[in-house]
Amino acid sequence: MNPVTINTAENNSNSNLNLTTTTTTVSSASSSPPSTPSRYENQKRRDWNTFGQYLRNHRPPLSLSICSGAHVLEFLRYLDQFGKTKVHTQLCPFFGLPNPPAPCPCPLRQAWGSLDALIGRLRAAFEENGGKPEANPFGARAVRLYLREVRESQAKARGISYEKKKRKRPLPRVQDPSQPSTTTLPPPSSNATNN
Repeated sequence: MNPVTINTAENNSNSNLNLTTTTTTVSSASSSPPSTPSRYENQKRRDWNTFGQYLRNHRPPLSLSICSGAHVLEFLRYLDQFGKTKVHTQLCPFFGLPNPPAPCPCPLRQAWGSLDALIGRLRAAFEENGGKPEANPFGARAVRLYLREVRESQAKARGISYEKKKRKRPLPRVQDPSQPSTTTLPPPSSNATNN
């Protein structure tokens, strides 16, 4: 859309003020307030930039076009060093306890939920930045299997079960007593009364 140019020229004789031509540019974007990106969009952009930096710092540096699911797994393992979730080893006496009574030397890792959300954002960002869905390394089978393995191992180590949530059944409708009943019962069967 072309910007609109408004020219104004006035001569005010009372105050001997001579206004010269003024040009004002108005675009369609200024008519509505600028929208701020959502928290999700900001996080997705930061995650995408972090992954891009990881590829540039990789030895040898990697381009996105040759990035595979294996490189995504390397990235996820690299992120573990910044994790804050204590994951007990099988030799730890607190293995399987949700609330350990004392500190232990077990490593800190990225929580499964954080990794799962990260992969979802990166998968979307890949396609938004021109990647083809069929070539998306964040949707690779190896990545899905890795996430499942992390979820199961963390659940065992921390004593937390990740069971599917049961769907709530809708409550039965209570009929308004002022309304007539619409359900009719069938007449009793003659065979049932003769027995």
